[in-house]
Amino acid sequence: MKSAMRIIAVAVLCLASALAAAQSWPGKPIKMIVPFPAGGGTDFIGRLAAKQLGDRLGQPVYVDNRGGANGAIGAQALMQSPPDGYTLAAISDGPTVINPLLYEKNPYHPLRDFVPVAQMIKFPSMLTAHPSTGLRSVADLIAAAKAKPGALNYSSGGTGNFSHLGPELLAYQAGIKLTHVPYRGVGPAMMALLAGDVQLMYNNVATALEHVRAGKLVALAVGEPKRLPALPDIPAIAETLPGFEFAAWVGIFAPAKTPPEIVARISRETAAFLKDPEVMKIFNEQQIVASYRDSDDFAKYIRAELDKWGPIIKTLGIKGE
Repeated sequence: MKSAMRIIAVAVLCLASALAAAQSWPGKPIKMIVPFPAGGGTDFIGRLAAKQLGDRLGQPVYVDNRGGANGAIGAQALMQSPPDGYTLAAISDGPTVINPLLYEKNPYHPLRDFVPVAQMIKFPSMLTAHPSTGLRSVADLIAAAKAKPGALNYSSGGTGNFSHLGPELLAYQAGIKLTHVPYRGVGPAMMALLAGDVQLMYNNVATALEHVRAGKLVALAVGEPKRLPALPDIPAIAETLPGFEFAAWVGIFAPAKTPPEIVARISRETAAFLKDPEVMKIFNEQQIVASYRDSDDFAKYIRAELDKWGPIIKTLGIKGE
Protein backbone atom coordinates (compact mmCIF):
# COMPACT_ATOMS: atom_id res chain seq x y z
CA MET A 1 0.00 0.00 0.00
CA LYS A 2 2.77 2.38 0.96
CA SER A 3 4.59 1.51 -2.28
CA ALA A 4 1.51 2.33 -4.34
CA MET A 5 1.05 5.63 -2.53
CA ARG A 6 4.70 6.48 -3.15
CA ILE A 7 4.31 5.82 -6.89
CA ILE A 8 1.20 8.03 -7.03
CA ALA A 9 2.98 10.79 -5.14
CA VAL A 10 5.92 10.70 -7.53
CA ALA A 11 3.56 10.78 -10.52
CA VAL A 12 1.70 13.79 -9.12
CA LEU A 13 4.99 15.56 -8.44
CA CYS A 14 6.20 14.92 -12.01
CA LEU A 15 2.91 16.20 -13.43
CA ALA A 16 3.09 19.31 -11.29
CA SER A 17 6.66 19.95 -12.41
CA ALA A 18 5.68 19.53 -16.07
CA LEU A 19 2.74 21.93 -15.68
CA ALA A 20 4.95 24.49 -13.95
CA ALA A 21 7.53 24.24 -16.72
CA ALA A 22 4.86 24.70 -19.39
CA GLN A 23 3.42 27.71 -17.58
CA SER A 24 6.81 29.41 -17.28
CA TRP A 25 7.72 28.67 -20.90
CA PRO A 26 9.57 30.22 -22.64
CA GLY A 27 12.40 31.11 -20.30
CA LYS A 28 15.26 31.02 -22.81
CA PRO A 29 15.91 31.31 -26.59
CA ILE A 30 14.19 28.83 -28.91
CA LYS A 31 15.77 27.02 -31.85
CA MET A 32 13.89 26.75 -35.16
CA ILE A 33 15.33 23.99 -37.35
CA VAL A 34 14.97 24.45 -41.12
CA PRO A 35 15.84 21.19 -42.92
CA PHE A 36 17.12 22.93 -46.04
CA PRO A 37 19.97 25.30 -46.85
CA ALA A 38 19.51 29.05 -46.42
CA GLY A 39 17.90 30.94 -49.28
CA GLY A 40 15.04 28.64 -50.27
CA GLY A 41 11.30 28.98 -49.78
CA THR A 42 11.13 26.93 -46.57
CA ASP A 43 14.04 28.91 -45.15
CA PHE A 44 12.27 32.19 -46.02
CA ILE A 45 9.13 31.12 -44.15
CA GLY A 46 11.12 29.65 -41.26
CA ARG A 47 12.98 32.91 -40.73
CA LEU A 48 9.80 34.96 -40.96
CA ALA A 49 8.12 32.67 -38.40
CA ALA A 50 11.16 32.83 -36.12
CA LYS A 51 11.08 36.64 -36.12
CA GLN A 52 7.33 36.83 -35.57
CA LEU A 53 7.22 34.19 -32.84
CA GLY A 54 10.21 35.73 -31.10
CA ASP A 55 8.43 39.07 -30.93
CA ARG A 56 5.27 37.48 -29.53
CA LEU A 57 6.87 35.05 -27.10
CA GLY A 58 9.39 37.49 -25.66
CA GLN A 59 12.38 35.25 -26.36
CA PRO A 60 14.69 35.12 -29.40
CA VAL A 61 13.91 32.37 -31.91
CA TYR A 62 16.96 31.57 -34.02
CA VAL A 63 17.15 29.51 -37.22
CA ASP A 64 19.37 26.44 -37.49
CA ASN A 65 19.68 25.25 -41.13
CA ARG A 66 20.18 21.45 -41.30
CA GLY A 67 20.06 20.65 -45.01
CA GLY A 68 20.50 17.26 -46.66
CA ALA A 69 18.70 14.06 -47.69
CA ASN A 70 15.54 15.77 -48.93
CA GLY A 71 15.07 17.38 -45.50
CA ALA A 72 15.48 14.13 -43.56
CA ILE A 73 18.60 15.26 -41.68
CA GLY A 74 16.84 18.28 -40.19
CA ALA A 75 13.73 16.23 -39.42
CA GLN A 76 15.86 13.68 -37.56
CA ALA A 77 17.48 16.47 -35.57
CA LEU A 78 14.02 17.59 -34.44
CA MET A 79 13.01 14.02 -33.57
CA GLN A 80 16.09 13.64 -31.36
CA SER A 81 15.56 16.96 -29.52
CA PRO A 82 14.08 17.23 -26.01
CA PRO A 83 10.29 17.76 -26.07
CA ASP A 84 10.48 20.91 -23.96
CA GLY A 85 9.34 23.57 -26.42
CA TYR A 86 12.83 24.92 -27.01
CA THR A 87 13.36 23.15 -30.33
CA LEU A 88 10.87 23.59 -33.16
CA ALA A 89 11.13 23.14 -36.91
CA ALA A 90 9.69 24.73 -40.03
CA ILE A 91 9.19 21.73 -42.34
CA SER A 92 7.59 21.47 -45.75
CA ASP A 93 5.46 18.76 -47.35
CA GLY A 94 8.39 16.86 -48.89
CA PRO A 95 10.16 15.71 -45.70
CA THR A 96 6.83 15.31 -43.89
CA VAL A 97 4.64 13.42 -46.36
CA ILE A 98 6.76 12.28 -49.30
CA ASN A 99 9.95 10.99 -47.65
CA PRO A 100 8.12 8.41 -45.50
CA LEU A 101 6.49 7.06 -48.68
CA LEU A 102 9.58 7.13 -50.91
CA TYR A 103 12.16 5.60 -48.59
CA GLU A 104 11.66 2.15 -47.09
CA LYS A 105 14.08 2.93 -44.25
CA ASN A 106 12.98 6.49 -43.56
CA PRO A 107 14.05 7.10 -39.93
CA TYR A 108 10.93 8.94 -38.77
CA HIS A 109 7.15 8.98 -39.11
CA PRO A 110 5.52 12.43 -39.06
CA LEU A 111 2.59 11.49 -36.82
CA ARG A 112 4.58 9.30 -34.45
CA ASP A 113 7.77 11.28 -33.92
CA PHE A 114 6.49 14.87 -34.27
CA VAL A 115 3.64 17.04 -33.07
CA PRO A 116 2.20 19.02 -36.00
CA VAL A 117 1.85 22.42 -34.32
CA ALA A 118 0.42 24.61 -37.08
CA GLN A 119 0.36 24.79 -40.85
CA MET A 120 1.43 28.25 -41.95
CA ILE A 121 1.40 28.74 -45.72
CA LYS A 122 1.11 27.30 -49.19
CA PHE A 123 3.28 28.18 -52.17
CA PRO A 124 0.84 28.29 -55.12
CA SER A 125 2.37 26.56 -58.12
CA MET A 126 2.23 27.13 -61.86
CA LEU A 127 2.61 24.72 -64.77
CA THR A 128 4.71 26.37 -67.47
CA ALA A 129 5.88 25.40 -70.95
CA HIS A 130 8.70 26.56 -73.19
CA PRO A 131 7.23 28.69 -76.03
CA SER A 132 8.72 26.33 -78.63
CA THR A 133 6.27 23.58 -77.62
CA GLY A 134 3.29 25.51 -78.96
CA LEU A 135 1.29 24.43 -75.90
CA ARG A 136 -1.11 27.03 -74.55
CA SER A 137 -3.31 25.07 -72.14
CA VAL A 138 -3.58 21.91 -70.07
CA ALA A 139 -5.93 20.52 -72.73
CA ASP A 140 -3.19 21.06 -75.35
CA LEU A 141 -0.71 19.24 -73.11
CA ILE A 142 -3.02 16.26 -72.55
CA ALA A 143 -3.80 15.98 -76.28
CA ALA A 144 -0.09 16.09 -77.20
CA ALA A 145 0.81 13.52 -74.55
CA LYS A 146 -1.91 11.14 -75.71
CA ALA A 147 -0.78 11.49 -79.31
CA LYS A 148 2.85 10.70 -78.42
CA PRO A 149 3.12 9.09 -74.95
CA GLY A 150 6.35 10.02 -73.16
CA ALA A 151 7.45 12.52 -75.80
CA LEU A 152 6.81 15.52 -73.54
CA ASN A 153 9.35 15.93 -70.76
CA TYR A 154 9.56 18.11 -67.67
CA SER A 155 12.34 19.20 -65.33
CA SER A 156 12.23 19.00 -61.54
CA GLY A 157 14.35 19.82 -58.53
CA GLY A 158 14.82 16.10 -57.85
CA THR A 159 12.87 12.95 -57.09
CA GLY A 160 10.15 13.63 -54.53
CA ASN A 161 10.35 17.41 -54.93
CA PHE A 162 7.03 19.23 -55.40
CA SER A 163 8.17 20.08 -58.94
CA HIS A 164 8.36 16.32 -59.60
CA LEU A 165 5.12 15.29 -57.95
CA GLY A 166 2.96 18.06 -59.45
CA PRO A 167 3.36 16.82 -63.05
CA GLU A 168 3.13 13.19 -61.90
CA LEU A 169 -0.21 13.90 -60.21
CA LEU A 170 -1.42 15.63 -63.37
CA ALA A 171 -0.30 12.68 -65.53
CA TYR A 172 -1.90 10.22 -63.10
CA GLN A 173 -5.25 11.99 -63.17
CA ALA A 174 -5.19 12.61 -66.92
CA GLY A 175 -4.05 9.10 -67.83
CA ILE A 176 -1.01 10.28 -69.77
CA LYS A 177 2.73 9.62 -69.76
CA LEU A 178 5.28 12.41 -69.22
CA THR A 179 9.04 11.95 -68.98
CA HIS A 180 10.77 13.15 -65.81
CA VAL A 181 14.15 14.88 -66.08
CA PRO A 182 15.48 15.49 -62.53
CA TYR A 183 18.04 18.17 -61.68
CA ARG A 184 19.92 18.98 -58.48
CA GLY A 185 17.58 21.70 -57.29
CA VAL A 186 14.70 23.79 -58.59
CA GLY A 187 17.05 26.55 -59.79
CA PRO A 188 18.93 24.36 -62.29
CA ALA A 189 15.62 22.80 -63.36
CA MET A 190 14.24 26.23 -64.19
CA MET A 191 17.38 27.14 -66.13
CA ALA A 192 16.97 23.99 -68.20
CA LEU A 193 13.42 24.96 -69.10
CA LEU A 194 14.41 28.52 -70.00
CA ALA A 195 17.17 27.13 -72.25
CA GLY A 196 14.71 24.83 -74.00
CA ASP A 197 16.49 21.68 -72.80
CA VAL A 198 13.15 20.47 -71.42
CA GLN A 199 9.60 21.38 -72.32
CA LEU A 200 7.62 21.71 -69.09
CA MET A 201 8.00 22.56 -65.41
CA TYR A 202 5.80 22.79 -62.33
CA ASN A 203 7.22 25.54 -60.12
CA ASN A 204 6.02 28.01 -57.53
CA VAL A 205 4.23 31.05 -58.90
CA ALA A 206 6.66 33.54 -57.36
CA THR A 207 9.58 32.05 -59.34
CA ALA A 208 7.79 31.26 -62.60
CA LEU A 209 5.77 34.45 -62.99
CA GLU A 210 8.69 36.76 -63.83
CA HIS A 211 9.66 34.55 -66.76
CA VAL A 212 6.05 34.34 -67.96
CA ARG A 213 5.73 38.13 -67.90
CA ALA A 214 9.03 38.41 -69.80
CA GLY A 215 7.66 36.14 -72.52
CA LYS A 216 10.26 33.44 -71.87
CA LEU A 217 7.69 30.89 -70.66
CA VAL A 218 4.00 30.17 -71.25
CA ALA A 219 1.74 29.83 -68.21
CA LEU A 220 -0.57 26.86 -68.80
CA ALA A 221 -2.34 26.82 -65.43
CA VAL A 222 -1.98 27.11 -61.66
CA GLY A 223 -2.23 24.23 -59.20
CA GLU A 224 -4.73 25.83 -56.82
CA PRO A 225 -8.38 24.64 -56.81
CA LYS A 226 -9.42 27.97 -58.35
CA ARG A 227 -7.76 30.81 -60.22
CA LEU A 228 -5.58 33.07 -58.13
CA PRO A 229 -7.20 36.49 -57.54
CA ALA A 230 -3.95 38.21 -58.55
CA LEU A 231 -3.80 36.23 -61.83
CA PRO A 232 -7.39 35.95 -63.03
CA ASP A 233 -6.41 35.25 -66.65
CA ILE A 234 -4.48 32.07 -65.83
CA PRO A 235 -6.80 29.07 -65.41
CA ALA A 236 -6.54 26.40 -62.74
CA ILE A 237 -5.55 22.86 -63.71
CA ALA A 238 -8.76 21.82 -61.94
CA GLU A 239 -10.79 23.48 -64.68
CA THR A 240 -9.56 20.72 -67.01
CA LEU A 241 -8.91 18.00 -64.41
CA PRO A 242 -11.59 18.41 -61.70
CA GLY A 243 -10.23 17.88 -58.20
CA PHE A 244 -6.61 18.60 -59.05
CA GLU A 245 -4.83 20.50 -56.29
CA PHE A 246 -1.17 20.48 -55.39
CA ALA A 247 1.00 23.07 -53.72
CA ALA A 248 4.02 22.95 -51.47
CA TRP A 249 3.29 23.96 -47.87
CA VAL A 250 5.27 24.75 -44.72
CA GLY A 251 4.26 24.15 -41.11
CA ILE A 252 5.70 24.25 -37.61
CA PHE A 253 6.51 20.97 -35.85
CA ALA A 254 7.74 20.01 -32.37
CA PRO A 255 9.17 16.75 -31.01
CA ALA A 256 6.67 14.13 -29.90
CA LYS A 257 5.50 14.52 -26.27
CA THR A 258 5.98 18.30 -26.26
CA PRO A 259 3.53 19.60 -23.60
CA PRO A 260 0.13 20.39 -25.15
CA GLU A 261 0.03 23.77 -23.42
CA ILE A 262 3.19 24.81 -25.26
CA VAL A 263 1.91 23.43 -28.57
CA ALA A 264 -1.34 25.37 -28.15
CA ARG A 265 0.53 28.60 -27.33
CA ILE A 266 2.76 28.35 -30.42
CA SER A 267 -0.24 27.53 -32.59
CA ARG A 268 -2.18 30.56 -31.31
CA GLU A 269 0.75 32.90 -31.88
CA THR A 270 1.20 31.49 -35.38
CA ALA A 271 -2.43 32.17 -36.21
CA ALA A 272 -1.97 35.72 -34.93
CA PHE A 273 1.13 36.60 -36.93
CA LEU A 274 -0.35 35.19 -40.15
CA LYS A 275 -3.00 37.93 -39.85
CA ASP A 276 -0.46 40.70 -39.22
CA PRO A 277 -0.77 43.40 -41.95
CA GLU A 278 2.98 43.50 -42.58
CA VAL A 279 3.14 39.73 -42.96
CA MET A 280 0.12 39.77 -45.27
CA LYS A 281 1.83 42.42 -47.38
CA ILE A 282 4.93 40.24 -47.73
CA PHE A 283 2.80 37.25 -48.73
CA ASN A 284 0.95 39.30 -51.33
CA GLU A 285 4.19 40.53 -52.85
CA GLN A 286 5.68 37.02 -52.93
CA GLN A 287 2.53 35.21 -54.14
CA ILE A 288 2.36 33.19 -50.91
CA VAL A 289 -0.99 32.09 -49.45
CA ALA A 290 -1.54 32.03 -45.68
CA SER A 291 -3.05 28.63 -44.91
CA TYR A 292 -3.39 28.20 -41.14
CA ARG A 293 -4.42 24.91 -39.57
CA ASP A 294 -4.29 24.31 -35.82
CA SER A 295 -2.56 21.26 -34.39
CA ASP A 296 -5.49 18.84 -34.66
CA ASP A 297 -6.52 19.92 -38.17
CA PHE A 298 -2.90 19.88 -39.32
CA ALA A 299 -2.44 16.30 -38.10
CA LYS A 300 -5.64 15.23 -39.91
CA TYR A 301 -4.44 16.95 -43.08
CA ILE A 302 -1.07 15.15 -42.95
CA ARG A 303 -2.84 11.80 -42.47
CA ALA A 304 -5.05 12.56 -45.49
CA GLU A 305 -2.00 13.51 -47.58
CA LEU A 306 -0.22 10.28 -46.64
CA ASP A 307 -3.33 8.32 -47.63
CA LYS A 308 -3.59 10.27 -50.90
CA TRP A 309 0.03 10.00 -52.02
CA GLY A 310 0.72 6.43 -50.92
CA PRO A 311 -1.28 4.74 -53.72
CA ILE A 312 -0.11 7.27 -56.31
CA ILE A 313 3.57 6.79 -55.54
CA LYS A 314 3.11 3.00 -55.48
CA THR A 315 1.21 2.97 -58.78
CA LEU A 316 3.75 5.18 -60.50
CA GLY A 317 6.67 3.22 -59.05
CA ILE A 318 8.46 6.34 -57.73
CA LYS A 319 11.37 5.46 -55.45
CA GLY A 320 13.83 7.60 -53.52
CA GLU A 321 17.30 8.01 -54.92
